[in-house]
This record gives sequence, C-alpha cells and structure tokens, in this order.
Amino acid sequence: MTQAQVVASAIPEQTIWKEHVSWIDRVPRWVSMLALLIGFLVVWQFVYILELISPIILPSPIETIEDLYVVGKNLLTGDYMLMALWITTQEVLLGFMIAVVLGFGLGTLVGETAFGEKAVMPYLVAINTMPKVAFAPLFVSWLGFGIASKVALAAFIAFFPVIVGTAAGLHAADQNARMLFKTMGASRWQTLVQLKLPIGMPHFFSGLKNAAVLVVVGAVVGEFLGGGKGFGELIRVAAAQLNTPRVFSLIIYLSLLGLAMFWAVAWAQRRFVFWHKESVTEETLAQ
Repeated sequence: MTQAQVVASAIPEQTIWKEHVSWIDRVPRWVSMLALLIGFLVVWQFVYILELISPIILPSPIETIEDLYVVGKNLLTGDYMLMALWITTQEVLLGFMIAVVLGFGLGTLVGETAFGEKAVMPYLVAINTMPKVAFAPLFVSWLGFGIASKVALAAFIAFFPVIVGTAAGLHAADQNARMLFKTMGASRWQTLVQLKLPIGMPHFFSGLKNAAVLVVVGAVVGEFLGGGKGFGELIRVAAAQLNTPRVFSLIIYLSLLGLAMFWAVAWAQRRFVFWHKESVTEETLAQ
C-alpha cells in the first residue's frame, strides 16, 4: 500500500465532501424543456375549455399552432410576410450595431475617465429612467416614417446595457494587476487594451446579451407607433381585426428572432471569451 493510499484510508468517509446532484439536475435538457412546454399547453387548453378568459382574447393552443403553420408556409413561399420579417430584421440588426458602437464608446468614457463617471453617467442614468416609448413620436417626426426612425428607437432602447457592461468590465481588473502594469511602465492605452478590455469582456458580452433582446422590442415598438411594413405592423393589423391566433403566432416568430440574436452573441462570447465560465449551469448545458 502506497503512502497516499494509507493517508486516504485514514480519513473518515463522513468527512470527505461530495457534491450532491439532485435528480432534477440530472434530467436531460431537452426532456425538461419538452415537459415544461407540454405542461404549459395543457394548462392553456384547460383555461380555454373552461372559458376562464374570453376566446376572443385568448385563442386555443390548436388554433395558434394552425396559424403558426400558415405563417410559416407564407414565410417559406416568399410571400409578403417574408418581406415584413426581413424589414424587421434589418431594423434589429442596424439598431443593434448602432447600440454596440454607441454603448461601447460611452461605456469606455464612463469607465476610463473621471469626467465620464462624474459628469456623463448621471445624464445617461437620467435618460435611461425616461419612458423610451414616449420618444417614438419624436423619432418619427425627426426621421420620418421609414426604417430610420425604427432603427433609432431600437438603438435608443438597447444601448444602455452596453454602456453598463462596458463600464463594469473596465473596473473589473483588480488593483494589484493595475499596479503591476504601472510598475512595468505600461501606458494608459496599453493598460486599457492589454489588461482592462480582456478582463472586462465577460461583462461587455453580458451587456450585449441584454441589448440583443431589447433591440427587438425597440424595433417592434417603433413599428407600432410609427407605422412601417414589418412584423410589428402585421401584429397591429391582426390585433385591430381581433385575429388573436395571428397575433400569437407572429409574436412567437418574433421571439425566435430575439433568440437568434441572443444565441449569436452567446456564440461570439464562447468564441472570443473561451476562458470564462459564467456558471455551473451553463457548463452543464454545454455538455
């Protein structure tokens, strides 16, 4: 028997820490998601059958699924809904790019300079507390009824999380690392590029994930209030006609667009910030 085996045998078994994994954590991801979806649809169907909510307001799951098929067929055949989805996608992508550039620039100003933190940040917080939907008529009057006003509103709603994520990331480097760079004679620019930005990337991508979801909201709200030819306009028309299955199906397809944006940012984070692990749950899902 080796020395290591002797030492191990001398340690009482009850003193050895073992991670306990609950049975629900061992259930495969797809099984959990499928069970949750089925349970939701069952509850939804019972609410519809018992008429707890008017059928005019809440359609049945079967009607919604049928309309999902109709909308999907329209998209695959390249009909008018595909053009509407493409218009909304353009608004989302352009708004997201503007939000990233603007948010990163202002976040760097706030996180790297005392002027930005003391003078600029209070105004940014004040702007963020304002009801952004109320700015939609202003953007329409400034930029017209075209795609520009929707892009501006989408970027306006989505840029603040990028600012916060960037500023928080620049403050993530500890004092010892900063002192080491200063001792080695690194300039402020070198410290920013080689220390603060790499360490702050996880915070930056967290802001991007929030922005990727909010930018879809901004684009659709802009279409609600400022006209347009995208999915938001189709939802407004369907709601005016009390075609609630169509409203539900269009919302679901819009949520898929938001999920695609979120997953694209998550993929970029895994690609460029591969050394960072956000949580144990994320590592488990990746497996």
